[in-house]
Amino acid sequence: MEIINFGDQNSLVNKFLAELRDVNVQGDMMRFRRNLERVGEIIAYEISKHLHYEVKNIPTPLGVAPTSVPSDPVVLATILRAGLPFHQGFLNYFDDAENAFVSAYRKYKDKLNFDIFIEYIASPRIDGKVLILTDPMLATGGSMELSYRALLTKGMPSHVHVASVIASRKAIDYIKKHFPENTTVWVGVIDEELNEHSYIVPGLGDAGDLAYGIKE
Repeated sequence: MEIINFGDQNSLVNKFLAELRDVNVQGDMMRFRRNLERVGEIIAYEISKHLHYEVKNIPTPLGVAPTSVPSDPVVLATILRAGLPFHQGFLNYFDDAENAFVSAYRKYKDKLNFDIFIEYIASPRIDGKVLILTDPMLATGGSMELSYRALLTKGMPSHVHVASVIASRKAIDYIKKHFPENTTVWVGVIDEELNEHSYIVPGLGDAGDLAYGIKE
């Protein structure tokens, strides 16, 4: 399993991530959503380098241009609701991909303890396809794993790409243990801590609320 951390390299991801974290910028929900989308676009471009390609002869007004184009069927899957703008960034680049959506949520037993439930899934068959599973915040890894297990009811993908904007160190270790070897993890940055509520520290707060407004 390969872990690709954009925090270890110089990239525009760092600029967009700085704005996503900044409490002085977060009040602009439209900009917050757009920054999630832009990080998704960058990661989508990088993932595209890992696909299989085939040469097609493309007719032009003056001749024929042999061009290398992706040959892998791709399914873009996201976890609702915070994942939607991040997912859109991937869809901007993989514009002919099939799409899947999973609703995973925390059901609290008390202020500090919760279980994760999958309530909804809409997905095409994923047999033999490249599955790109996205969620901007990878806190514990539990929601990502349960969403992946739910998607396996639709078939077995040829390769799995897990993509997040911010992940905790604990979640990365969890993914290593619970996902298959043919998984590549892409993350904007890895933060070392989780607080008692299992939120990433320093993180950026609740990505869903910042993107779409506070829920009751």
